[in-house]
Amino acid sequence: MPNSSGPIIVQSDKTVLLETGNALAGEARHELSVFAELERAPEHMHTYRLTRLGLWNARAAGHSSEWMLEILEKYSKFPIPPIVSDYITETVERYGKLQIVPAGDAIELTSTDEAVMLQIRKNKKIAELIEDSGDKHKVKVLPWARGSLKQELTKLGWPADDLAGYAPGDPLDVELEKTKDWSLRHYQVDAIDRFWDGGSGVVVLPCGAGKTLVGAGVMAKADTHTLILVTNSVAAAGWRRELLMRTNLTEDEVGEYSGTVKDLKPVTIATYQILTAKTKGEYKHLEILNSKNFGLVIYDEVHLLPAPVFKLTADLQAKRRLGLTATLIREDGRETDVFSLIGPKRFDAPWKDLEAEGFIAPALCKEVRVSLTDDERLEYAAAEDRERHRLAGTTPAKIEAVRSILKLHEGEPTLVIGQYLDQLDQIAEEINAPVLTGKTPVEERKVLFDDFRAGSIPVLVVSKVANFSVDLPDATVAIQISGTFGSRQEEAQRLGRLLRPKADGRSAHFYSVVTRETSDQEFAANRQRFLAEQGYPYEILDLDELANV
Repeated sequence: MPNSSGPIIVQSDKTVLLETGNALAGEARHELSVFAELERAPEHMHTYRLTRLGLWNARAAGHSSEWMLEILEKYSKFPIPPIVSDYITETVERYGKLQIVPAGDAIELTSTDEAVMLQIRKNKKIAELIEDSGDKHKVKVLPWARGSLKQELTKLGWPADDLAGYAPGDPLDVELEKTKDWSLRHYQVDAIDRFWDGGSGVVVLPCGAGKTLVGAGVMAKADTHTLILVTNSVAAAGWRRELLMRTNLTEDEVGEYSGTVKDLKPVTIATYQILTAKTKGEYKHLEILNSKNFGLVIYDEVHLLPAPVFKLTADLQAKRRLGLTATLIREDGRETDVFSLIGPKRFDAPWKDLEAEGFIAPALCKEVRVSLTDDERLEYAAAEDRERHRLAGTTPAKIEAVRSILKLHEGEPTLVIGQYLDQLDQIAEEINAPVLTGKTPVEERKVLFDDFRAGSIPVLVVSKVANFSVDLPDATVAIQISGTFGSRQEEAQRLGRLLRPKADGRSAHFYSVVTRETSDQEFAANRQRFLAEQGYPYEILDLDELANV
């Protein structure tokens, strides 16, 4: 029955409106986010959309269509439109209607629904991936086509439940070295179990919540040679350090495969960059790694998976695949490829839940607005779109804003994060702080990060190279001065730099300095959607209001 005091309105166009001022809004947002995607997040009314991929991910995580409809009915002011109820029921039922199962040394695609199988047989792209078995309810899958078939079936609207199993890979004894000082947290154990029960898929956890330890826990279950794919060599070093500290693995069992080192070991940590490097037009490193008998592949920051690695992943369907990320949002729209080739979302821990339990730090998010001068406005009006974005992102007014915020948080470990290298160099000079970019040698990066952790560098100016897999547990303030075009995934990573719990229990402060009445402000509204989706309040201030914060 409808709830007249409920915070949501379900509309026939498959959108759900959430009234943020309602007393039940936080509770409703928490449950709604399991199967609906936040589209817009203005101050008073948020808009969610029901999509096939969102519903399928929720189904794969164990949620039924009945449960989803109960959630909508529990919080909706008005009756659920029948067209929406039917859409949810029919969409959810499509997941698993087709199954990929073992058949001796081969695999088959099966379904009890003869009409669905006929539709599959008639599809030209799918016909190239299967072989008729003489049975109306099943077809043989060509040996190389398991990944490609899952991609095509998802596009067609019939995502298959892959039950064909996995090759064990070469054996390797991996055990977690638990001590009185640490053990897996309850949500990490849950994530590991959910992943293992599902076979392959994605675990979504905030930065600072211990995704690496989830990976180590899965390795301890798999007991097999493992390939770990990471964003850069700094991330590779972090994974290696954690594995050697938290497991029984030795120095000789964990190797790095990157631009500078080609060390194939039972546990090999490779960078996405080396996998996508071409030699005479071919991905030689993909071939080398694909030839090894890994039984588990872990994709760190899976939302950043480069297109050529999808090709590799399509060939790795006989290996267990674990994706780790803070957000499944991909700005290129290839979430369906993550779903079909790596697997559906198996576990997702809401950020605010982990904050409430003290596992990640609370965060206060503020947007500080600055203005262009009259001359800058004229230059902005005459510029092309891309140049406008640069002009808005690099206005000198942002330097004054950075100074004001640093004064407000004097003595606190602070990151100043930006997109444009000349802007970062200028700000670093103005505030007398070191700058770290993609051009900074790896060894120098490590020294700067170590000095920041130790407190000898209170402020560090960084480019987007610090967005990913950098462990900076003591950072309490981040000042974002420029970024990629409205990227929600970037917002997740930058906020994540601050979320590791602080020894004194203090809150983290996340500032975005935004130029009003420009594309900078428009893109900031898009990034704000991510913060609203995670339940973070978002305050907008003028520069002169900072003193009163």
